[in-house]
Amino acid sequence: MKIDSLIRLLAGTVVLTGVALAHFVSPWWLLLPAFAGFNLIQSVFTGFCPPSLVLRKLGWLDDNGIIHWGGVERRN
Repeated sequence: MKIDSLIRLLAGTVVLTGVALAHFVSPWWLLLPAFAGFNLIQSVFTGFCPPSLVLRKLGWLDDNGIIHWGGVERRN
């Protein structure tokens, strides 16, 4: 899976979860999809994306933007 697909999947999940929580629990939950939207916009301009940083720290994201669940195999 490419990192772009994962980011879209995460953002969509956060938006739908926030809207459902706003409907069933409290309108304050609309701050969650607003945060997701803001994070998507700022990542376009700054290149800073928290999920990609976490995946890189775990060693699951290679230089081509491909996610390898469980880690990237290093060949000598």
